Amino acid sequence: MSDRTARIERKTSESEVLVELNLDGTGKNEIETTVPFFNHMLSALSKHSLIDLKVKASGDTDIDVHHTVEDTAITFGLALKQALGDKKGIERFGSAFAPLDEALARTVVDLSGRPYVVHSGEPIGQEFVLIGGHFTGSLTRHVFESIAFNAEICLHVDLLRGRDPHHIVEAEFKSFARALRDAVSLNPRMAGIIPSTKGVL
Repeated sequence: MSDRTARIERKTSESEVLVELNLDGTGKNEIETTVPFFNHMLSALSKHSLIDLKVKASGDTDIDVHHTVEDTAITFGLALKQALGDKKGIERFGSAFAPLDEALARTVVDLSGRPYVVHSGEPIGQEFVLIGGHFTGSLTRHVFESIAFNAEICLHVDLLRGRDPHHIVEAEFKSFARALRDAVSLNPRMAGIIPSTKGVL
């Protein structure tokens, strides 16, 4: 049984979120955020990162899905940080390309302990598109920011090309998943060692 697991509950006046994850899983997932397209993206994130993931979220979606999506991303970030622990033995860095038809995305991750996000390359107007009837394109960057700042990771997500809004977001999530898969993986040569010249991450 992996000890690189986490269970985080977050409750506000706007949402209730439960996230459980296992970094050493096989990509099994059970996702229900009440936002169908976001469910799809989190399922892809789990499947391609090999992180077992359970998410149960609800909130004031009668107003907007923003709060529920944001709070789910925050909670995922907190759970990721908790599961990583002292980060001994991890690869730390990960990078990946992921295509989806005409869309191609690249993500580079550093589990550095220093949150930073660069998200670039989306076509003009992507932020205003409503995907699946609920998920606004501008939420994509906000999800990555919320994860990165709460997990304390450095994250660069670049869309290299793309036209279809759904394909664009899915390629970005899949490339993030594969980069994260590499970064959290354990290297037997680094057993018990924190991969930093400072001795701490």
